[in-house]
Amino acid sequence: MRVLYTMRTWMLLAGISLGLLNGCAMVEVSSMRPTDYIALQRGDILTTNKLSSATIDVLNVVDLDEARCRKKVVECIAAIKSTSGLTDERRLSSLSELWMLAAMNHPVQQSSTDIEADIDAWLEVARYAYAYLFFTGRTPGERAFEDRQTQVKDYYNYAVQQATILLFHRQKTLYGANPNWVTNEIQIGHWTVDVDRSNLQNVSQVPQEVIPAASLRFNGLRSVYRRDGFGAELVAVMPQAPLGDSMTTRLNKLLKPAKKTAVYSEMPSPEVTVMFRFVGFTLPEVLATHHLQLATYDPYMQSRVIIKNQTVPLAANFTAGYGLWLARSGFATQSLRTLFGRSEGITTPHVYLMQPYDPKRRIIVMLHGLASSPEAWVNVANEVLGDEALRQHYQVWQVYYPTNAPIAYNLALIRDALDQTLQHFDPTGKAPASKDMVLIGHSMGGVISRLLVSTAQDQLWSALFEKRHIDADRLAKLHDRLDPLLTFRPMPNVERVIFIAAPHRGTPFASNTIGRWVGNLIKLPISLLDRFDDVAQILTEGNINLLSGKDRMVPNSIDNLKDTDPFVRAAATLPISPEVKYHSIIAKRKASIPLLDSDDGVVPYRSSHLDGALSEKVIISSHSVQDTPQSILEIRRILHEDLGDSDKASFDHSEAVTAY
Repeated sequence: MRVLYTMRTWMLLAGISLGLLNGCAMVEVSSMRPTDYIALQRGDILTTNKLSSATIDVLNVVDLDEARCRKKVVECIAAIKSTSGLTDERRLSSLSELWMLAAMNHPVQQSSTDIEADIDAWLEVARYAYAYLFFTGRTPGERAFEDRQTQVKDYYNYAVQQATILLFHRQKTLYGANPNWVTNEIQIGHWTVDVDRSNLQNVSQVPQEVIPAASLRFNGLRSVYRRDGFGAELVAVMPQAPLGDSMTTRLNKLLKPAKKTAVYSEMPSPEVTVMFRFVGFTLPEVLATHHLQLATYDPYMQSRVIIKNQTVPLAANFTAGYGLWLARSGFATQSLRTLFGRSEGITTPHVYLMQPYDPKRRIIVMLHGLASSPEAWVNVANEVLGDEALRQHYQVWQVYYPTNAPIAYNLALIRDALDQTLQHFDPTGKAPASKDMVLIGHSMGGVISRLLVSTAQDQLWSALFEKRHIDADRLAKLHDRLDPLLTFRPMPNVERVIFIAAPHRGTPFASNTIGRWVGNLIKLPISLLDRFDDVAQILTEGNINLLSGKDRMVPNSIDNLKDTDPFVRAAATLPISPEVKYHSIIAKRKASIPLLDSDDGVVPYRSSHLDGALSEKVIISSHSVQDTPQSILEIRRILHEDLGDSDKASFDHSEAVTAY
């Protein structure tokens, strides 16, 4: 027994010795769920606040771990830099992520002492990501399906975003309101940043804020449209003078000659894409430089850039700036104040360009309805600009007008505002943007849209004055004053119109108890009353009440929407230009009601229907049908059909810009 025991002991000891000599190489295997696999492959410092598996693998090679690197990230960065045996791709991608760890570990400070360190860390993230993407053996196209490239691209984009915001804050803090801080070169620590704004149109304006598009979330917008690609998606908030007039301003206008103000403006929160390019022609030069270019792009004008002979898509967000503008506009309150003639309302129409003017893109003009504003188009405009094909060929203008004023008055001022805007941007009228415009009007905006493409000779005059006893002299004076409102021809540059829930023949709902009550609360704009002061004097001798009663000569908007109103009845008979194609989108509140007897709660079908329309889409909805998915799909269908009809869809507007 002693011999047997001894032999077994020696055999066990021999096995242990052999195991030690072989390094105890023991491998175990276990199953991994698909979700765990995806998390392991794609999780990184940005998405999980943990280093990616690719970077962990590199740390294992140099005998480091994540816990140690979180405490001494600069030492880990130095170790990876000095270790041989790593490919450029593994080294650079890991260094970019580790610098991301360093930047995120350092809380963002906006004091002058700490902001340089923050910017330096983010620039290092961008530098190593940029080097990985464009200065390693394989091109971005050859790595197109690799998760690691997507991660590193995200590091670059996020670092550019953070560094740009910090640079903006630092410059604004240093120089305050002085516009001289918008410079072509920024010196920050040992970095020199050249600022290239040549790809933007309004390079002279200084933003009040620069906001990451990804940080914005909106209620009321159904979709966010963006383009994945290279660069940081930002919103530049520009200074904007309020449209509403304070009571003091309105009184001053009565005492002093009014100054002519611009009837148009670009949306005050445009989307901007920012890209960093580090100076250097080789990998060692890029890794050694402290000189870079900060380039800004209008994502509507450029869709791709060329870097080191590689064409890459330019990142873009087409919703954030629009949503931010509407969220901060105060339009909902202002439009009601306007309707009831309160202070801080608007008195004249204003044209908003949803993007910087582009002479090559055709114009879509949107006109809202009663007691409304550009907010009525929130999802319509967003869906149109979110459609790649439509975005390439159209630009959106929105008209904001005072809905307390009579239709004829708004019609004249809106037409004048559109003409002035076109004249400003295209004095010769030869640009594609000045031709083949599309009007989209909802409710009262639909009535105005139809009149913009109609002819009025003496029809409106006859309807308003044939039963009134006015002598020839006073009638001649009235003609001189009112002809611009009652006599007009179609706008020559409109090619198509989409009418949405438009009361072309008025509506009985404007005459019911609620309609009369609201109508009595409406106050006409002071500017309108000023304009009609001499008209009142002309009519005084005829004992005609200008402002009140059923014979008043200056109706408000509710009056013009009554189906018994002489103006709207005469306007419904005006011929639409034969050169204009038009479509109707009509709401029907109850599916069970026969179509001819139906209404949308405000406008009867018989008033919205137009003979001669190329299409008529009836949607089960309330009066605010323009915001429904079905209506937006129909609008997009019509616009795509329009592109096909006009053969305008054959060119690629968005050219690549060479960045290196």
